[in-house]
Amino acid sequence: MKHLILVCLGVLTISCTSNAQKKTVKKEKRYAVSKTDAEWKEVLTSEQYYILRQAGTERPFSSSLNKIYASGVFHCAACNTPLYESKYKFDSGTGWPSFDRAIEGSIDKDVDYKLGYARSELRCGTCGGHLGHVFNDGPKETTGMRHCINGDAMTFLPNKK
Repeated sequence: MKHLILVCLGVLTISCTSNAQKKTVKKEKRYAVSKTDAEWKEVLTSEQYYILRQAGTERPFSSSLNKIYASGVFHCAACNTPLYESKYKFDSGTGWPSFDRAIEGSIDKDVDYKLGYARSELRCGTCGGHLGHVFNDGPKETTGMRHCINGDAMTFLPNKK
């Protein structure tokens, strides 16, 4: 009986110290464009700073970019990196500019737990600015993905005719 108790205690001790109990330290990514908070505040509006640097969200249907479908490119408002071509924009009905894909290599994905569950966060690949989130409820006839992006995180440059 003592032998069985010792074996059970040993198994319990090992299971309590498994990898699930270990904390992992996430390594901060270095971006090509890096500034101090004070420098970002000098070049961004208060709304842009809130979204891009503090991972905030604008109110739905508040962005002037929500209904722009002209030919052109949406750029990061912080560093001017081209992010999305207008040909991949669609009306998701959510109140935020939505795209089914980004320009290759322009976006970094991260995991956001702010609401208590995992969401795929999208960041500018050049400056690390928070753009929005990606969901799998986009157009099924294309990628099936919906990049839900804060309008204040971008600027729009129309194509020259």
